[in-house]
Amino acid sequence: MARRRITRSALSALAVLLATTTATAAAPGRAVAPPPRTVSAWLPYWDQEAAYRNALAHAEQIRTISPFWYETKSATRVTGLPGAGERRIVDGLHAKGIQVVPTVMEQLRPGALAAVLTSPERRAEHIEALLAVVRGRAYDGLDLDYETIAPTPDAKYRAVRAGYATFVTDLCARLHALDKQCFVTVTPRTRTTGRVWDYRTLGAVADRMRIMAYNLHHAEGGPGPIATPQWYDEILATATAQVPPAKLEMGLPAYGWDWVVGSKDRAHHVTWKDAEALRRKVKAPYTLDPASRTPHFTYEEGKARHTVWYQDARGTAAHLPALRTYGVRNTVLWALNFEDPDVWRQLADVR
Repeated sequence: MARRRITRSALSALAVLLATTTATAAAPGRAVAPPPRTVSAWLPYWDQEAAYRNALAHAEQIRTISPFWYETKSATRVTGLPGAGERRIVDGLHAKGIQVVPTVMEQLRPGALAAVLTSPERRAEHIEALLAVVRGRAYDGLDLDYETIAPTPDAKYRAVRAGYATFVTDLCARLHALDKQCFVTVTPRTRTTGRVWDYRTLGAVADRMRIMAYNLHHAEGGPGPIATPQWYDEILATATAQVPPAKLEMGLPAYGWDWVVGSKDRAHHVTWKDAEALRRKVKAPYTLDPASRTPHFTYEEGKARHTVWYQDARGTAAHLPALRTYGVRNTVLWALNFEDPDVWRQLADVR
């Protein structure tokens, strides 16, 4: 591109503009808009009081809290988990300007959710059951975290994919009619995962689509990082091609897994707090993996050798540039009171 010659008059005009802008911004008594709240978080019911206090401590950054409060048991039955709907917590979060959008999760047997989603009659029944959760309560919406359909077999995934998209479309319309928001939480879509999610349709009808960008290495598999910048790049290239970046919330981990090397047993879940306490207890050096930018360490317990991979503020800081590359500003943390306290400083710098 050819360089343009900048005249003295142009420079003078620019100087005046900058001086005026600076003076205006600094003028006493003039209100300055606060930075947008870009952080959301899930609040675990099993650590509810401590997580709630944590939310209040970071209220200026938090847009939405999703208490993990409800579980779908069948098409017509959605039950509350311990502490569900506690008015003191809802009112306390609202008083700080934080939206309260509870999460509904499910742990149905394989095929059970798919059977609901592919039946128009049962979809309608289930929507009524979900609407009953928000009617008469001061919630700002619902967040659906339905994961058992992710590994749908080849022969059925197209029907389940279409059924889920129709279900979410209908549910969001009904929630919007009640002046409630509709969030949907999904697993990542990559070349080999997540095909059951119709990102384009979900992103069009939901107010927010949350991508659980963690468990690259999970409890039932072999040890390794929970996430990597390269994986985030793949996830976001797909997601932002189909969903407006402003609607996306990138799920960030504040936890890890403790594997027994060579064992087929499920790995043990650790929060950042657990992992750091364990690392100090076993006197393992702090190591940040240069490829994944996540911390890890090994230790011996009896005859077993363990390896722990988790995420902290340093690792999160190294992963956030991938979000900026794709214009994604919004994050959602799994989960409140798991995290490295320094992560809040890093999340304040998502631009």
